[in-house]
Amino acid sequence: MEPSQSTFLMLLTYLCAMVSIQIHPTIDLELQYGAHNYNPLPVVIEKGLGIHVWDTEGRKYFDFLAAYSAVNQGHCHPKIISALTHQAQKLTLTSRAFHNNVLGQYEQFITSYFGYDKVLPMNTGVEGGETAIKLCRKWGYEVKGIPANKAKILFAEGNFWGRTLAAISASTDPSSYTNFGPLMPGFDIIAYNNLSELEIALQDPFVAGFMVEPIQGEAGVVVPDAGYLKQAYDLCKAHNVLFIADEVQTGLGRTGKLLACDYENVKPDILILGKALGGGVLPVSAVLCNDEIMLTIKPGEHGSTFGGNPLACKVALASLEVIRDENLADNSFKMGQLFRERLKQIQSPIIEEVRGKGLFNAMVIKPFGNHKTAKDVCLALKENGLLAKQTHHHIIRFAPPLTINRSEIMEAADIIENTIQSI
Repeated sequence: MEPSQSTFLMLLTYLCAMVSIQIHPTIDLELQYGAHNYNPLPVVIEKGLGIHVWDTEGRKYFDFLAAYSAVNQGHCHPKIISALTHQAQKLTLTSRAFHNNVLGQYEQFITSYFGYDKVLPMNTGVEGGETAIKLCRKWGYEVKGIPANKAKILFAEGNFWGRTLAAISASTDPSSYTNFGPLMPGFDIIAYNNLSELEIALQDPFVAGFMVEPIQGEAGVVVPDAGYLKQAYDLCKAHNVLFIADEVQTGLGRTGKLLACDYENVKPDILILGKALGGGVLPVSAVLCNDEIMLTIKPGEHGSTFGGNPLACKVALASLEVIRDENLADNSFKMGQLFRERLKQIQSPIIEEVRGKGLFNAMVIKPFGNHKTAKDVCLALKENGLLAKQTHHHIIRFAPPLTINRSEIMEAADIIENTIQSI
């Protein structure tokens, strides 16, 4: 959040009171009692089903954010809700102090589905990232033979994988790391989509891993050049460095393949999943790798009270089955092509670029009017029945649930075009 936003929100509340404009009671409660670490669009959602959500006044919207790709299967998918409610009536949590009758079943399914020996279950995507880093460092010391406390991990400029101290230590965004130091040591930053920089950085024998988003989400759906992932993977193999894919947002069908790495037939040494793994109802994440890496961590060296709980495991099983059985990756690929083709037909001087893969897309907006930005477009879209969110002031992400069909894509694209033309 920008430093001035808290002051701005308080001023907004005061001004609205002065001119007798009422703030929605729910928003008012959040302003009074919640931390000001988010700046949401002024809409209060009450219900969701499929690709739509409704506000407290009963107004219907296309959801083109899908909770940052956590709702790939659509809101309140009946199979996922059924798994949730059925398991919730039997057993929800045991901690990992005891076995439960669901965890092994889930572990067998997810490792077979993605082709790995082992999975380490966690809750949030950022926990998945932290887990991957710990695994990579442990492997670096115990397998690669890096001297104690010398291991380095490479990250790409513009990355985003959360707000923990480790995550912001890897960030190049000042709003993420300013005044939160000291930051985590052992993280080196190189340019994204730049194989020359990667090759130079890999000359360092203390590098244990390279953690990268196949498509950078928070940076604005930045798609690397064709072949980048495969060549980066090959470079890592040549230097005995682990290739870590952060597929928390790009995975599970979002980009038109089950994993974005599948476009280049890359199998990461460590795969991080999250968001849609919980089907939009629970935080569920997973870190997958083979035994050589996973078994470097012994009992007591990593864990989570809620990670691998039976409720989350049943939900994750159902979530993966929905993606598989409803061919959501394939639908994402087809609908994404249609959506980009349609957006590229819009003639407007404020559109600089449309880009993406599958249903992971972005529109780059040029400043217009009286210094208006992508946020102003998002506010106008909201008024016309479509919810999307800006990033970095000049980019709008469009990422609906993967269940969307052709007619819905065209209707949503009409809203986008009419909104932009009216602006």
